[in-house]
Amino acid sequence: MEPPDAVDAIAEQWARERPDLDVGPMLVIGRLHRAADLLDQRLRDVFAQAGLGNGDFDVLASLRRAGAPFTLSPTELGATMMVTSGAVTKRVDRLERLGLVERRIADDDARGRLVILTLAGRRLQESLHPQHLANEDRLLAPLDQAERHQLAGLLKKLLQSLE
Repeated sequence: MEPPDAVDAIAEQWARERPDLDVGPMLVIGRLHRAADLLDQRLRDVFAQAGLGNGDFDVLASLRRAGAPFTLSPTELGATMMVTSGAVTKRVDRLERLGLVERRIADDDARGRLVILTLAGRRLQESLHPQHLANEDRLLAPLDQAERHQLAGLLKKLLQSLE
């Protein structure tokens, strides 16, 4: 039996104060929120050491995995990163100042803009990617491969129902 955590304590308080309510969903949602916050903090460390802010690596990785010529429109970037256009603009501005991406006018539409991964951006992304994956593996170390597979499937099922 696992020792109680903060979510257990909150659920117990609600069960005491409102025994007429089922607090079971809180055990899942509360833990998802808490895990997301803690994972986000621990994932940022690798990027911060490289001078990148929150979400910057996501831009670099999105452009890199798009394949040559490592170019996406701001709309495509927003869709692949699942963030607002304002967040895309803020991230691209910061990365452009660092020389890791550049903006260009689309060849086929003078009104369209493209974001391109520079050689420096590609080198940084490729050097950080193994560190990022090793960090993710370290964060998931308490789970064996079967548990990771099961959790990934359950989260996929939940996300598909929400999306």
